[in-house]
Amino acid sequence: MPRLLRAAMLTLIPLTLVVSCNSASTAGKSGSSDGGAASVRGVTDDSIKVGGIVSKTTTSGYSKADTDLGAKARFDRANAEGGVNGRKIDYLGAEDDGQDPAKNLAAARTLVQREKVFAIAPMSSVTFSAAGFLKDQQVPVFGWGTIPSFCDQEYAYGYNGCLVPRPGHNIGLSWQDGLKHVMGGAKGKSVALVANDSDAGKFGIRTYKQGFAAAGFKVTYAKSTVPAAAAPSDWSGYIGEIMKSDGGKAPDAVVSVMQTPHNIGLFTALKRAGYKGTLTDPTDYDPGLLAKKTTRKALDGVYVFIQNEPFQSTKPAMKQFKADIKKAAGEDKPLNMHMMTGYLSADLFLAIAEKAGKDLTTKSFQQAADGFKDTGTMAGEREFPKGHEESFNCGALVRLKDGTYEVASKFRCSGTVPFK
Repeated sequence: MPRLLRAAMLTLIPLTLVVSCNSASTAGKSGSSDGGAASVRGVTDDSIKVGGIVSKTTTSGYSKADTDLGAKARFDRANAEGGVNGRKIDYLGAEDDGQDPAKNLAAARTLVQREKVFAIAPMSSVTFSAAGFLKDQQVPVFGWGTIPSFCDQEYAYGYNGCLVPRPGHNIGLSWQDGLKHVMGGAKGKSVALVANDSDAGKFGIRTYKQGFAAAGFKVTYAKSTVPAAAAPSDWSGYIGEIMKSDGGKAPDAVVSVMQTPHNIGLFTALKRAGYKGTLTDPTDYDPGLLAKKTTRKALDGVYVFIQNEPFQSTKPAMKQFKADIKKAAGEDKPLNMHMMTGYLSADLFLAIAEKAGKDLTTKSFQQAADGFKDTGTMAGEREFPKGHEESFNCGALVRLKDGTYEVASKFRCSGTVPFK
């Protein structure tokens, strides 16, 4: 090689190294004046890209589609108010996973790898197979923390905390306290717990069995044997066991931790069998369910446990929620819990992003979340990292009576007991 050419190449090598090092040193910066925000997935100088995953369609016909509307309503208001630290929310809407594990993971891959979202809000599915992938990709995800994947996971945030804590943490007693209020106490009262044959159902039975016992109830039946894919056409086997579970007689309360189609079937079968006790579940607070006479009849008298302010609340936050939903929908729509799930998931994301400041990165977001706390929200007092380990433990009971929901036990926060 000629001497002059070799000398020229040796001169270029240090320059190349300097340029490479400088390029590497700028990766991951956000909100800088030199356009560094583009190096953070989903974040530019004027926007934050967010997407959702919702079970809009299912084999049982059950739909959580309005979760998407709830998130949109909250993000729309945030943008109308100027966004978050000068950035608007670019909400892509929610992918439909069909409550299918494979589709849930595929939807997450699409949003992260192709659409490059910064966060997923809301995640609303009993199938959260994408949890491991999102953790590996360091993607903040927000939803209703009813499954273990929302617990002890630094990037997953239940809008009302972790509802299925692991042993060593605490179980909230707000549902039990509400029932004690409407049943005249727990002393001498028996309960039967019913859940689906799924990981979430089995874990739910384990936690609620301990929680109801700790609250003073006698748990006489606790099984997660009902098929999850579709409600049984014949409930006689389950009803026979439940109706004799308290020493040969019916329990004072039947607690279902299943979704609406299953609850309708279970409660209808119990009533036909002559059951006169208390019926309760955490899912059927939905005025849309009142459109059908058969559904109204099945759910009449049922106490629904909710973990946020009921729609009947006159507080300013509820008035704002209703106005936001109407504006996003473009019309008056019957309110339901799916809307609230999306809305509160988006609201928690916005609150943490605001605290993270202008220099938004995954790291700064996580730092803002670690030590985050606020009060007076529709989900009660929100706090992290506590919310990774246990629920915020606030709730109310509403009862369907003569075709109308009424507040049976006001929204309040309760105590906890250790989960063993």
